Amino acid sequence: MVPRSAGAEPPPAWYLRDWDSGALYKRGRLLGEGTFGRCYQVTEVTSGRLYAAKLIPRARLATAAIGDRVERERELQRHLRHRHIVRLHGHFTDRGHLCLLLELCSRGPLSLCPQSLADILRARGRLTEPEVRYYLRQLLSGLRYLHGHGLVHRDLKLSNFLVTERMRVKIGDLGLARRAAPPGRRWGYTALTGHAPFEARHRPELYRRIRGARYPLPPQLSPRARALIAHMLDPEPAARPSLAGVLGHPFLTQGFTPQALPPRACHSVPIFVGQEPLRRILRGLRCWRGCGCVPVTPGGGRAPPQST
Repeated sequence: MVPRSAGAEPPPAWYLRDWDSGALYKRGRLLGEGTFGRCYQVTEVTSGRLYAAKLIPRARLATAAIGDRVERERELQRHLRHRHIVRLHGHFTDRGHLCLLLELCSRGPLSLCPQSLADILRARGRLTEPEVRYYLRQLLSGLRYLHGHGLVHRDLKLSNFLVTERMRVKIGDLGLARRAAPPGRRWGYTALTGHAPFEARHRPELYRRIRGARYPLPPQLSPRARALIAHMLDPEPAARPSLAGVLGHPFLTQGFTPQALPPRACHSVPIFVGQEPLRRILRGLRCWRGCGCVPVTPGGGRAPPQST
């Protein structure tokens, strides 16, 4: 869910109670608003644990489409346990709301990170190819887990990819997921270029561009990135790669992928020197000067001693 105006609906009470367990939760800041309702940061009063609470008014649950979608999300997500899937910790009813207690990915104002990849892209414009590989590997891991459980997400978009304080990405919002569905949407374009591949003012023109695979490619993309995009946006669905095919593509297997990203990458381009994060090189220099480690040249030999 993406932050936006709260609308006419009044906010829930400052405290929410799970009458079955007796747990009391204090409502915090608004994280966002979506089709179901609002999402707030909440704190369990006794333990101090933080959660993201998705609050759905009972009146909205009476609508068949929303009620079925919420029930499907709750039923599917409570069985899922994966490091790249947002975890559902529980649910309860408080006054006029159904509350879904979800894993909190971002801590808010004190965190340097926005809430989702969509937020990062709005702040940055586009991502570097090493960053895309970093996030894509994690997302593919989560998707393989879902597919292994017979689930297809069906709503893959940057706003549903939440980023933790440790710069790990997690897939959220399973309200449109289905069991035993055929393989469907392939994705991976927008983060590299900063915009959707197919855009047009009128729908007929949009459809013509999709059928003809007519989309712009910025000049800075590498040949491997261009090849992967062309493969994923092939007009013939059967020609598009599977998850295994994406994982085995040269864009992911032959390019540099960082082991971690600094939180400042949410707002500015990270610095990589010689395909290594700058902080790792500096750490190595501190180790050499401080503990007597012997540096080596790029060819593998020992570097000449340095005067101090």
